[in-house]
Amino acid sequence: MGRYTGPVCRLCRQVGEKLFLKGARCYTPHCAIEKHRRAPGSQRPTRRRLSEFGIRQREKQKLRYTFGIMERQFARYVDMAEKQPGVTGQYLFQLLERRLDNVVFRLGFSDSRAQGRQLVLHGHMLVNGRKVDIPSFFVKAGDTVTWRPASKEKPFAKAKLAEGSKQTVPGWLSRDAAALEGKVLSLPRPEDSDIKMDARLIVEHYTR
Repeated sequence: MGRYTGPVCRLCRQVGEKLFLKGARCYTPHCAIEKHRRAPGSQRPTRRRLSEFGIRQREKQKLRYTFGIMERQFARYVDMAEKQPGVTGQYLFQLLERRLDNVVFRLGFSDSRAQGRQLVLHGHMLVNGRKVDIPSFFVKAGDTVTWRPASKEKPFAKAKLAEGSKQTVPGWLSRDAAALEGKVLSLPRPEDSDIKMDARLIVEHYTR
């Protein structure tokens, strides 16, 4: 499946918000959206209001860009969420948070979700002691996520070990920074997320 390979800062400017796609750089004055508030290609500000479709489309794009998912896969997640009992938006959030590349990022093993995806693809991560190289793999409560023993000797892994526990871990996960190991305590809940999204608008976009 294809994926976006262009400049990720352009995506933040497109939706008009920081999506924190470049890790630590997003917290510095070097962040592109701090320098260029206008949308890409816009030479002057416009006062045109977004339509109802545009508002829903932008909310969907924000969430899709944040997790680095292509349109077809994201639509499949929405379809899976709609088939579950309860609130569709909450189950959609849960599916996205349970992706292995996101869990690697949430545990502080990577600086961004894109970097977490790369670590998984290159076979550096183990789930319950077995190598998993599928970024979209869904973790479940009780799973243990850790580095492959040989990968712990890599300079990047050693740097993460030296950093300790700088990144805050959400309540549904636990981390042993010294062992470079994390555990899934429970399924994620909407209140565990720091992502600003209106799931209702996203569901409406696909059910219009």
